[in-house]
Amino acid sequence: MTDSLLASFAPVVEALLRVMVGLALVPHGLRMTFGLFAHSGLKVRNLTQLAAQLDGDGYRPGRLWAPAISLTELVAGPLLALGLFTRLAAVPIVIFLAVSCWERWHKGGWFWNQQGVEYTLMWTIAAAYFLARGGGMYSLDSWLFGWAS
Repeated sequence: MTDSLLASFAPVVEALLRVMVGLALVPHGLRMTFGLFAHSGLKVRNLTQLAAQLDGDGYRPGRLWAPAISLTELVAGPLLALGLFTRLAAVPIVIFLAVSCWERWHKGGWFWNQQGVEYTLMWTIAAAYFLARGGGMYSLDSWLFGWAS
């Protein structure tokens, strides 16, 4: 009885995780694209500044990668949260986060409070879960197209 009761919560927890993974990207995109949340994180307030930072960090050409990052966070993130075209939306998210993991590992090692990979790796694995599994039972993919996983 207990196992079946707990198992019935799995699709709900999966949906909550998908929503959180997708929506967690949005504030970062709003900050780097439109200058919202100005007193948090990087001193990047628009795509021109982001492109310059990316160029400076060796991710050239920054003017290509800056809008790609913005679209990943502001379009693919909400699509993942909704479970709409989940696997397609997860592709750029996983790639973006995997590159972030590489950067974090080389900058800070393991611990998140040292700008390490710990936190970013958790998000990368969570996003990769939806790349591998799809949107799940409580997703627009399931409701509109019958793509439960």
